[in-house]
Amino acid sequence: MLVRLPALILSLASSSAMAATVEVTVRGPDGQPVKEAVVRIDTPRAPAGPIKFDWPYVMAQQNISFQPHVLIVPQGASVSFPNRDMVRHHVYSASKTKKFEIKLYGRDETRSEVFDKPGVVALGCNIHDVMSGFIYVTTSPFTAKTDANGHVTISNVPAGDVTLRVWYPSLRTPDNAIREAVSLPAGGINKTITLKAR
Repeated sequence: MLVRLPALILSLASSSAMAATVEVTVRGPDGQPVKEAVVRIDTPRAPAGPIKFDWPYVMAQQNISFQPHVLIVPQGASVSFPNRDMVRHHVYSASKTKKFEIKLYGRDETRSEVFDKPGVVALGCNIHDVMSGFIYVTTSPFTAKTDANGHVTISNVPAGDVTLRVWYPSLRTPDNAIREAVSLPAGGINKTITLKAR
């Protein structure tokens, strides 16, 4: 064991050094930060195990709106839809990724749906046309959304050739997304991406 220990330490140090940090700032055509744009990094290797994110898989109805407006979940996740309003809601989606309907239910009631295909699910309410929201179902553990400053940091990304994707509802591209092949150095990258809005 003593002979192998230095080799093990060297191996761990090497793999740690190859984990890069990716920082992305997303801006609109006017140069203003874009909040809740989804940034995803695809790597050649599949995830070692099930993908888990730190945030709850909850899409609430509150103040006659979906909160959050954009929710990221891993493929196969069960999402809760609690109604926190005084009125009833009728949640639905006609998206090809997931077609479903949660018929009328009232305050403090909760329903749930499993999202077993990757892609974007656009949400609406049959009672309140002003309500819209999105569930982004991902197969990459390196997926997050921008904050109020249009910024996101994704850590522990394996260095090497990766694909960087940005999705935003009003992006003027197929599937509302752009993609870019990136050679990711071990030191990480810091990029600014400007979107073309509809």
